[in-house]
Amino acid sequence: MEVVIVPDARAGGELVAGAMASLLREKPDAVLGVATGSTPLPVYEALAALVRACRADASRARIAQLDEYVGLPAGHPESYRSVLAREVLEPLGLKEDAFLGPDGGAADLTAACAAYERALAEAGGVDLQLLGIGTDGHIGFNEPCSSLASRTRLKTLTERTRADNARFFDGDVAQVPRHVITQGIGTILDARHLVLLATGEGKADAVAAAVEGPLAAVCPASALQLHPHATVVVDEAAASRLRLADYFRHTWSHKPEWQGL
Repeated sequence: MEVVIVPDARAGGELVAGAMASLLREKPDAVLGVATGSTPLPVYEALAALVRACRADASRARIAQLDEYVGLPAGHPESYRSVLAREVLEPLGLKEDAFLGPDGGAADLTAACAAYERALAEAGGVDLQLLGIGTDGHIGFNEPCSSLASRTRLKTLTERTRADNARFFDGDVAQVPRHVITQGIGTILDARHLVLLATGEGKADAVAAAVEGPLAAVCPASALQLHPHATVVVDEAAASRLRLADYFRHTWSHKPEWQGL
């Protein structure tokens, strides 16, 4: 995989947003896979700024959700559908019909997972999937020891992940749902371009395991090693455990500009 080390989160956001803008110029109705959390916010802010400046046109883009909590009431402000409406759809001027996502409130959750797999296929698949990484190496909500061939399914969150996400629920871990629907690792690997963004020293061990460690289900993000077009964008802090950091800096600095991300 390609590793790009940037000075800080803002630079990472601008780099990834630029790649999304380039994709939209080539394919105006591209499917952009999006993640939630604090890490991708600089990407969405930078892409919205490009749209406002008429340097990118997202009017025909489609937005695909990576995962969703199970059991939150419709319209709950921390459901990922609501979060992405605020952080992605509205800033880009997109309407609800541009959104693809699983139904975390469905009576039949197994059927909801299968329906989302069909929806992604009918949309032509995800063109660029933005990913974050958990401190334990999870991507989406594929916790350690998830099958590397898994498809969209119901998952039970670890207590560590619930504790990490409590900050979005007034710091109260009891409010964090125990179950989620997530794209499986196999589903994620179907995207044509995977971009993993990580910032901060707290992600350094997970990034090193994903990039330089063995391919292993104990670190779900290591599955990106199997993908033909996977890009890992990290700031200096998140890159601090990489043994090959100097090599990654060298290859990026000498990459032909026309190749892009």
